[in-house]
Formats: sequence, C-alpha cells, structure tokens
Amino acid sequence: MTTTTKPHEIVERALELSRADGCVVIADEESSANLRWAGNALTTNGVTRGRTLTVIATVDGAEGTASGVVSRSAVTADGLEPLVRAAEAAAREAGPAEDAQPLVAAGAADPRFTEPPAETGSEVFARFAPALGEAFGAAAAGGRQLYGFAFHSVTSTYLGTSTGLRLRHDQPTGTLEMNAKSPDRTRSAWAGASTRDFADVDPLAMDTGLARRLAWAERQVELPAGRYETLLPPTAVADLLIYQLWSSGARDAAEGRTVFSRPGGGTRVGEKLSPLPLTLRSDPAEPGLEAAPFVIAHASGDDSSVFDNGLAVDPVEWVRQGTLNRLLTTRHSAALTGLPLAPAADNLVLEGGGDVSLEEMVAGTERGLLLTCLWYIREVDPATLLLTGLTRDGVYLVEGGEVTGAVNNFRFNESPVDLLGRATEAGRTERTLPREWSDWFTRAAMPPLRVPDFNMSSVSQGV
Repeated sequence: MTTTTKPHEIVERALELSRADGCVVIADEESSANLRWAGNALTTNGVTRGRTLTVIATVDGAEGTASGVVSRSAVTADGLEPLVRAAEAAAREAGPAEDAQPLVAAGAADPRFTEPPAETGSEVFARFAPALGEAFGAAAAGGRQLYGFAFHSVTSTYLGTSTGLRLRHDQPTGTLEMNAKSPDRTRSAWAGASTRDFADVDPLAMDTGLARRLAWAERQVELPAGRYETLLPPTAVADLLIYQLWSSGARDAAEGRTVFSRPGGGTRVGEKLSPLPLTLRSDPAEPGLEAAPFVIAHASGDDSSVFDNGLAVDPVEWVRQGTLNRLLTTRHSAALTGLPLAPAADNLVLEGGGDVSLEEMVAGTERGLLLTCLWYIREVDPATLLLTGLTRDGVYLVEGGEVTGAVNNFRFNESPVDLLGRATEAGRTERTLPREWSDWFTRAAMPPLRVPDFNMSSVSQGV
C-alpha cells in the first residue's frame, strides 16, 4: 500500500498513471472553520478538512478530441488508478468535444507547488470571537437579539497537466452574516461582510448599524406596489451585476439568445449601456479581492472549458465608462465569435461613481426607498435579463433626506442592464458581500446606486 498523500504527489502520480493523449489533474485541498450564534449566544462551531481530486482525460480521434471528467472526494493514492481509468473511459465513450483546444503549454512551475496546502482553523476567529461577545452584550442591553454565522475557508488548488504545467493557488474566503431581531420578531435587519482573514470586520460596529435600522422600523408604513425612487446598497448592486456577468457569455450573445445580442445579428459590444461613467471590471490581483490568476475549470460549460485549465486570467473591463467592452469567452467561443479572449476572474468591481456615501445619498433624497438587500433572485426572461426577487430585512422610507420609517417588503421585476441605463447616481465603491450569491461568489466591490423608478411589482409579506 502506497503512502503518497501529499497533494502535489497525488497530482504527479495521477499524471504518471494516465494512458490518455492528454491529462489534467486538479487537487483541491480545503479546510474551513465556522461559528454560529442565535439569541445573543454561540450555538455551534466546527473545523473541517477535505480533498477533491478531478481528473480530465483527453483522447484524440479521427473526428476530433474527446474529453472525460471524473471528480471524487477523499481520494488517496490507492484510489488513483480507478479514478484515472474512469476519466479515460468517459473520454472514449464521449463524442468529440466541441470546445477542444490544445492543452495549455507549460511555463515556469510555481515554486510553491510542492509545499503543503494552506490551512485555516479556529484561530482565525481569535480576535473576532471576543468582539462578537461584546456585540452580544450590547444587543442584549438594547433589547435586541443577534443571529448569524461566520465562515472561513482556505482552498489550495494544485493543477498539473501532461504538458508539464504545474500551478498552485491558495484562496482564502470569509463571510460574516448577522441578523438583529426585535424580541417579538416583527422587525429584522441584516448586515454582511466579505473578508479574507476576519482581521478587518467589526461585529460591534455591525450591531450598532443594525440597532439603528431596527429603530427605524418602529414606525411602520404600508405602501402599494409601484415604481419608486430607490437607493440600492452595494450588496444589492453586487447580486444584480454578478448575475449580469454570469449571463454575459459571448457565444449565447452572438447566437441571439441574450440581452447582449444585437438585433439583426452579432453582439452589443461597443454599445453604450449607461449614461454614468461606470466601469465594471475583474482583476485577479485586485487588493483585498485577490483570486486565482489562472483558469481552474472542473467541467466544461457555456463559459468555461476544461481545455483552458492553466490559462492566464488577465484584468478585464466588462463595461468601460458606461460602454459594453467585453463578453465572457473561452478560447473556443472567442474563435467562434471573433471577440477577444476573456475568461472571468473570481471577483467583480463596479467603479466610476462619485465619492458619496450611502448616508449622503439618503440625505439628498426628497422621497424614496432605501433597501437592505435582495433575496430569491430568479431569471424571468434571458432576452432582456429580466430578474425577479424579493426585498428582505428592511425596506425604509426616506422623506426630506431622513429615514422616517420602514415599509412592507416587495417583489421586484428588473433587469440589471436596464438599471445601469436608468441609474442617475452612483456613490462610493466599497467591498461588499453579495447576499444572494454568497455561497458561490463573495469577492465584490460596488457603489450604491440611485434608480429613479425601480419596479416594485407586488407587495410581499415577508419580514
């Protein structure tokens, strides 16, 4: 029985075992730590460790190259050969892959490729946990109850290929979500944060903000459905624009299936989307939002290709100064559409607004609504990217530059592309946690937006 258990050794051994024409091996080593609390008291905490190994086999044939992908968890060296053979069998049984490209050529190996994986543990909360205890005390003294969770993970990804590519990336991911509720549960407020290490989050300050929102909700105002001037906070803007990014595949646009399709053929690249000088961009090296600088694709899809594994991910401006500048492409879809290669980095930044805070935007509002966050977002029409969803945990009425109470929740119907075209003001860009997509996408920085006619299509009875 072999004792090979180090991730880089697992990758090397899987490549040695391969009999396919090409092979890509991805080892993901993940550790995580979490805290949960309810009613101003910690309830659970835990630490986990895990490994997932993905083997991608490519087989050349007379009609083209086929690929087979198999992923398994908790793989040891002794389970490697069955996994490699399963990937090869899947490739032989598949037809030629439409996205087939030569595997990425080797460059300089990452000097950290043979080092142990990075790890997290309960020590990541060493400073956060005592501050959370102070927040519990402040909340109890103020007659409110805190609920929520803190989660931190570190994933070390080891990528090796039969071309000699040896890359490694360590990705820390942290999220903090906190709800404050009144004792009778009729009032609720939410706040969240994204962090790499929990050194830059302040639960006591978060509780102070939640207390102010609960106080706003002591006055309740019922409003009907309709179009309202609305201030969208950064978290809501992030949720909408992340979905826009996910929907911006070049091939679908070129084939006339999305909001980015030009009537009569082609795409809307080069078209003005917003009168504001807004730039929507991704950059693996963005400070505080660092992400993998190379493609990590565990499967092929509309906007990803296993053949692109290891390809460099460069900074890209999806929207530049209000104009659509790029669409998501793999090497295959770039060749099909004639558009530049633009794989997505795992972060998203919107900037180009003013240096105005959300509080200052409230002060400049005669009458409108201030949202906390959006929830249960679903697509209604891909041709316009019309989305529907709910407001949650606080919709506040602004009158004369001040918040004067809370109103009922709503269902909304809006397209993020249309919102960019109708927004009349953007505030200061800040790091934020996208609440709806936080299980999949956490690295975002957005400004608040003012929309003069946000469509609250119906009243919702949610809190």
